[in-house]
Amino acid sequence: MTEVTEPASETMTIDVVLGALADPVRLTFVRALDAAADWTCGSDVLKDTSVTIGKSTLSHHIKVLREAGLIRTRVDGIRRLVTLRYDEVEQRFPGLLSMLREDGPARAATEAPTPTA
Repeated sequence: MTEVTEPASETMTIDVVLGALADPVRLTFVRALDAAADWTCGSDVLKDTSVTIGKSTLSHHIKVLREAGLIRTRVDGIRRLVTLRYDEVEQRFPGLLSMLREDGPARAATEAPTPTA
């Protein structure tokens, strides 16, 4: 197996990370990869989501996420396995990935408080 290089965590910048996450497909990809919690074939990550994209578009999105430092890629024969760099991203930007979870603190923070009478 061969690992594809990604940036060192200390060189990751918040503007590049947020730019990568600004695309709805990439955000869905990161959320699905977070839920998988292990090395997963890149083409299988979006399988249980409503997102359907072509192989070349998927490759582009994986490249953007890897270059931003959010994911790690390794080659296993003809498959490209990906995993979220959760610990490294969490160390560099504490709380960022947990806020991205659909059922995490980000949703609770956007809910309006219930008025009391």
